[in-house]
Amino acid sequence: MRLSCSILTLLLTVMFVQPTIAFSQEKSEPIPLNKKETVLLDKENNRLLLKGEICLRQGVLEMFLCGKQTKEHESIVSLDAKASVVHAGLLALGAKPGEPVQFQPNYKAPQGQEIHIFVSWLDSERKIRRRPVQNWVRHVTFRYFEEPLVKVPAGVKINNRDDDGLRYDEMNRLLLFYGTMSKDRRDEFLAMSDEEEFQKAIKKMYKESQPHQMSADFVFAGSGFSKLDDGTNYYQAEGGSFICVANFADAMIDVAINSSASDSAGRSFEPWTERIPKEGTPVTVELIPVKKAKADKPIKESKE
Repeated sequence: MRLSCSILTLLLTVMFVQPTIAFSQEKSEPIPLNKKETVLLDKENNRLLLKGEICLRQGVLEMFLCGKQTKEHESIVSLDAKASVVHAGLLALGAKPGEPVQFQPNYKAPQGQEIHIFVSWLDSERKIRRRPVQNWVRHVTFRYFEEPLVKVPAGVKINNRDDDGLRYDEMNRLLLFYGTMSKDRRDEFLAMSDEEEFQKAIKKMYKESQPHQMSADFVFAGSGFSKLDDGTNYYQAEGGSFICVANFADAMIDVAINSSASDSAGRSFEPWTERIPKEGTPVTVELIPVKKAKADKPIKESKE
């Protein structure tokens, strides 16, 4: 069930703090949309401000931002607010929700108005820093990288117990390496054999294992409603799916590419730890609806 205009109109009316006064001013301050003032509407600057904090710097990601006490073990930022309040704030800015990801009968990427997302914080010198959220997210490096290899070249010794070395899956004929391969390790491996297939595999694993930033866009998918046993409607994003980097059918804002949330398939993204301040650091996340909506087709991730 989609979020109806009548429900959202009522939600906005109840939650706004002195809306008539604020909008009548020539230059207004952001309007708190909840009592804790963690969600603020800055209509003059076409943005919604979310006051959260860093909750994760290393691990695998499903979210960039989740609700408090929901998915902090899989999200970089947590926010003490209701997802429905954030959704209502985006509607107040004129943002148009689309549709969450579809998995059956065929995959269809999340649809909706594009949302530019930035994160701001005070650094150690008390200076304001501002970055697009993509700057804090990278493609997973803590995994095995693999390349086809019919056989290990003569003279090349592979110790499958070496955590920092090559491994060979004889059954599937795959050469493997875990994590980010350094230049020194690459050169060490290349010196083992001049065989073309082996050289090609090492060079490709080296390239693919290097950290590279997420470049995908985010869209206002809009989540949905489900009916509870008592007959009330439940906004599904309240389960934590505020801003997702892995596709979820209950996502309010989702990454507009095919990004798996399945452990068996391997999740696509992880925090770029070195770029993220320490856990507990207060941050402001800005949601800025792009005025010109994207065409009604899947938005593909741009090349790095």
